[in-house]
Amino acid sequence: MNKKYLGGLLVGFFLANAWFVGAQQRAKTYRIGYLSGEGGIDEREETIRLGLRELGYIDGQNLVIEWRFAKGDTDRLPELAGELVRLNPDVIITAGTQPARALKNATTTIPIVVASAGDLVGRGLVASLARPGGNITGSTSISLDLNGKRLEILKEIVPRAARVAFLHQPHEKDELSELEVAARALGLKIQPSEVQQANQFQSAYAAMARDRADALVISRNPFTNSHRKALIDLAAKHRLPAICDGTAWTNSGCLVSYAQNRTESYRRVAVLVDKILKGTKPADLPVEQPMNFEFVINLKTAKQIGLAIPPEVLARATKIIR
Repeated sequence: MNKKYLGGLLVGFFLANAWFVGAQQRAKTYRIGYLSGEGGIDEREETIRLGLRELGYIDGQNLVIEWRFAKGDTDRLPELAGELVRLNPDVIITAGTQPARALKNATTTIPIVVASAGDLVGRGLVASLARPGGNITGSTSISLDLNGKRLEILKEIVPRAARVAFLHQPHEKDELSELEVAARALGLKIQPSEVQQANQFQSAYAAMARDRADALVISRNPFTNSHRKALIDLAAKHRLPAICDGTAWTNSGCLVSYAQNRTESYRRVAVLVDKILKGTKPADLPVEQPMNFEFVINLKTAKQIGLAIPPEVLARATKIIR
C-alpha cells in the first residue's frame, strides 16, 4: 500500500476520532446540585450561573442545575443535602460552612465546591487550604480574621464606644471568641446577643438598649441573612451604629459593611467547577482566599440615626450610598 495513502488514512482516522470525542464532550449534559441555607435565587446564584455560561455550561442546554434552599431554616440542610446526593450530580455547589457540613456528612465521593465559607480547616471540612484532601474545595471568606478590622472601623466611627453588641446564633462560638480577643486590644467589651428565631429580635434589641450598647456587629449566616431587613430596621430604630458582613447588607440599610468582594468569589466557583468537570480532583485544588475587600458606608442610614461619619473614614470607602 502506498505510504502516502496509508499516512492520509491514519491522519483522517485521528482527525475523525478527535472530532467524535469532542462532539461527545459537547453533547454531554452535566448535572450540578446547589445547596443554600437562604431563600432563593438571587444575585449570588446568578453570578455563578453567568460564570458557568462564560465557560460553556448553559443551563437548559448542556447543564441542569438542581436548586435546594433551606430558606433560613438550617435544620433542613441535612434533608436537602440528602436529596441532592441521591440525584448523583457531577458536582455540588454551596455557600458557607453550615451547608458544607451537611453535604460532607451526606457524601464523601461527590465533588463539593464551597463559595465564601468560614474556617474550613478549623471546622474539619478540609485538611488544609493548600491541599484540602477529600471531596471538598472552594473559597474562604476569612470572615473571622476580618472581625478585628470591623471593630476598628466602629471605633473610628463611634470614638466614645465602650460596649459593642454582637448579634449571632448559638453555634457561632468561634466567631464570638475571635471578636472578644479583638475587642480587648481596642479597649472594647463585647455584649453577646444570641437569636434563634425571628420572634426573639425585639427582645434582643431591647436588651442591647438596656445594657447601653454603643454599637453593633451583626453576624452573617443563612438565618440572619434571611432576616437582614428586619435586623437592620431594628438597629436604626434603636439608633445603633451597625457594621455588617457584605454589600447586600449596606444596600438594605446597614450603616457600614466590610467584607470580601463576594461577586468575585462566586465567579471563581465556576472556574473550580469547570476544572472538576474536566477531571481535576477537589483534593488537588487549593482552597482560595479573597484578595479584594469592599468597605461600604450608607450615608442615608447615618443621617437617619444622627451620626456624622468622619471625613477620613469616608475617604477610605470603596462605595458610599447617598
